[in-house]
Amino acid sequence: MKISTLVITFFLVVNIGFASEDWGKTGHRAVGEIAEGYLNRKAKKEISKLLNGHSIAFVSNYADAIKSDRKYDAYKPWHYVSFPFGAKYHEHPKSEAGDIIVAIEKCINVLKDESSSNADKTFYLKMLVHFMGDLHQPLHIGLAEDKGGNDFQVRWFKDGTNLHTVWDSKMIDFYGMSYTELAANTDKLSKFQYEKIKSGNVIDWMYESRALCEEIYENTEVGQKLGYRYMYEYTHVMRAQLQKGGIRLAKLLNEIYS
Repeated sequence: MKISTLVITFFLVVNIGFASEDWGKTGHRAVGEIAEGYLNRKAKKEISKLLNGHSIAFVSNYADAIKSDRKYDAYKPWHYVSFPFGAKYHEHPKSEAGDIIVAIEKCINVLKDESSSNADKTFYLKMLVHFMGDLHQPLHIGLAEDKGGNDFQVRWFKDGTNLHTVWDSKMIDFYGMSYTELAANTDKLSKFQYEKIKSGNVIDWMYESRALCEEIYENTEVGQKLGYRYMYEYTHVMRAQLQKGGIRLAKLLNEIYS
């Protein structure tokens, strides 16, 4: 590789940040579809008005789609939060550009504000649906130094990739279910299990994802070949995170429209 090409490649890698499409399209749609099943009547009615009859799953990838438009660049850092393992979110310096916690709080505030325009409410509803999916993708509560696993190089069966992409889409794609199949085949929960998932708040859920992120790093090495064994160990985790994301998204929406 020529020096000029190497320099350009390095520049792009350093500056793209979190370029992956968190949970991939299928994962985000699954979170939205799961949430639909837990919405109360009033929330369904208000959401249908704002989304012109479209489903939550239909708009779940909107926050990724707008990344291609430069006028929305300010929202790119809202998909994740980065701080060192062992540190606390509130104690670590915050990004001036915001993060996923700031993003979710902003969305909730706009949706609750009676003075917000319908256009703003629609925009931030779509963003909230997506960010709640991101919150439950463990690598989105990651480390700044490797861009949430984007620079953590591994192999997925025979192909080179990174750890972030494995969790975004590789595992879901390999599992081979559509988003409707994933939503229809969530684990049956007891009332106690359901209430436990709903309990807590956004910060609590963020720390839950962070704990999973730390576990993933402990059990994965740079350059490691991941495949059948990795699927065996983590498919249930991936499915559980999608289910939790849907249930908790519905909780927030039911509270907003209560």
